[in-house]
Amino acid sequence: MQFGLGIQSDKSPAEYVALAQLAEAGGFDVVSVYHDLLYQPAIVPLILIAQATERVRVGPAALNPYTLHPVEIAGQIAALDVVSKGRAYLGLVQGAWLDALGLREDRPLTALREAVTVIRRLFAGDRSGFAGERFTLAPDHGFKVEPLRREVPLLIGTWGRRTAAFAGEAGATELKLGGSANPDFVAVVREWIGSDDVGIVLGAVTVVDEDGDAARARARAAVELYLPVVGGLDPTLELARGEEPPLDSFVFAGTPAEVIEHVERAFAAGASRIEFGTPTGLTTARGVELLAERVLPHFR
Repeated sequence: MQFGLGIQSDKSPAEYVALAQLAEAGGFDVVSVYHDLLYQPAIVPLILIAQATERVRVGPAALNPYTLHPVEIAGQIAALDVVSKGRAYLGLVQGAWLDALGLREDRPLTALREAVTVIRRLFAGDRSGFAGERFTLAPDHGFKVEPLRREVPLLIGTWGRRTAAFAGEAGATELKLGGSANPDFVAVVREWIGSDDVGIVLGAVTVVDEDGDAARARARAAVELYLPVVGGLDPTLELARGEEPPLDSFVFAGTPAEVIEHVERAFAAGASRIEFGTPTGLTTARGVELLAERVLPHFR
């Protein structure tokens, strides 16, 4: 049973450092930074977090091959791996909200599959080249600086059956259901993956506070950004047209005791890691403190 902290990239350098150190001292296993459109690029906070910590795994949740070429993705993760002394992971997704940039999202699984191939060849030192439908890497081209490791753990973010199957085929370390807090979804996705070797991460908006009603109200406001994307994707929710999905399928929210009960159900369903996402509390720092002091110790 592992825990991650997901941080939105809208903070100051000092805030990233303070939150990461609080999370590491509080027993978190992973610190992730979102790479949502029009926020700060994840790599800058991640470098700061890597420099300020010693144990936690660090990585973006997640990059996509539409706004960032696989060669650039590989270079950023290789640099993060050096700074973190081998604690980096790579999170990849197909992307969302790309229509705002006029980007065509045709054949997204092909783009993701080819991105993984290019990135892995660069890390492995394979200079044989690659010619795909979306991406090309000419022969004899590779990193100019040797990476610390020849491979970094891969996390695939998806709610889709075909991409989940690809995560299993590609030997991903984890699959993240970004925006889901629904334990019932875990067994469905496990079947889609077709492998027990890929960990399933439930990562969602989190608000924990002694005032459970205030926490749920804050969570409902925070999740509005994501519901248009993920609200209708959970096959375990049979929603009538216009019906609002249940809040607790998309957030971890309430008192510490209520969040513990929710997390217990998620682990019992087969989740391997819970990623508590922004804003974590009525204030971010207080939310992280409550998670570290009241929630994580229950599972240790």
